[in-house]
Amino acid sequence: MELEAGGRTVRLSSPGKVFFPEDGYTKLDVARYYQAVAPGILRALRERPTTLQRYPDGITGEWFYQKRAPKGMPDWIPTAHITFPSGRSADEMCPTEEAAVLWAAQYGTLTFHPWPVRRDDVDHPDELRIDLDPQPGTDYDDAARAAHELRAVLEEFGGLRGWPKTSGGRGIHVFVPIEPRWTFTQVRRAAIAVGREMERRMPERVTIKWWKEERGERIFIDYNQTARDRTIASAYSVRPRPGAPVSAPLTWDEVGVAHPRDFDITTMPARFAELGDVHAGMDDTRYALDALLELATKDEHDHGLGDLPYPPEYPKMPGEPSRVQPSRARKKAPGPD
Repeated sequence: MELEAGGRTVRLSSPGKVFFPEDGYTKLDVARYYQAVAPGILRALRERPTTLQRYPDGITGEWFYQKRAPKGMPDWIPTAHITFPSGRSADEMCPTEEAAVLWAAQYGTLTFHPWPVRRDDVDHPDELRIDLDPQPGTDYDDAARAAHELRAVLEEFGGLRGWPKTSGGRGIHVFVPIEPRWTFTQVRRAAIAVGREMERRMPERVTIKWWKEERGERIFIDYNQTARDRTIASAYSVRPRPGAPVSAPLTWDEVGVAHPRDFDITTMPARFAELGDVHAGMDDTRYALDALLELATKDEHDHGLGDLPYPPEYPKMPGEPSRVQPSRARKKAPGPD
């Protein structure tokens, strides 16, 4: 069948293919959902290099991340040339209109993972993204409590405004629009400073420990989500779980009141029709990271708190501590003579 979007026609093959077996939702249901929230997801994706998380045979089939622009992609969808930590590079699609989202849905894309940059400057992020990730023994309500404290931290250090959304699972994401003046390394350093300040304020509830064995039953602030080529599901993206939940933008008054299970491909269209995109004003004001970077410098000079480990697939970075898991490092430590 054919779908209309912004003056373009997108062909949808096998519209009845079931993508969510427990619920019976089809490829057409996913495409219709993206039509309903098109202005919102386009706001989140516009001009951003975007990795596609594809499920050609639905959530119970094989899936993969499509980083390179697919062959046969329409020439009206622009791309950006990006460089990965390995030194390799690729051209990645950059949605600029609603039809690009439907085109991706035709190929089984459920979740869109945009970089925190725009295609005219792929080396300087324009968003600081904070990922509040519940660990075993914690849940969404714990993440919501941490999010409200995070809001206070952001306000205190630079008058920053964060925009919260559900992850589509148990977590919460908070995005801060920033001026594109800092490198990925500097933005990551600011995220670490946020995490350490949160640890000081909520030591029993929040952690920035990279190694899972050290986190305990606390909310993990995943600072490495700000590293180059690490992305977070966009607002309005469908998540590959039973029920077809979506990553839902929230107002701060809704954090801790609304629940992730409230938002899926059947309920979000009605919410969007009533409220529109509650993050529509996100790009109106961009903020500076100076206060957070000053906090990072203070942590380093006053408390000896330097860099933290990068993900394992990254090359060793200057000033980075050992990536050896603490329990393994203890086993390898030499004994007394």
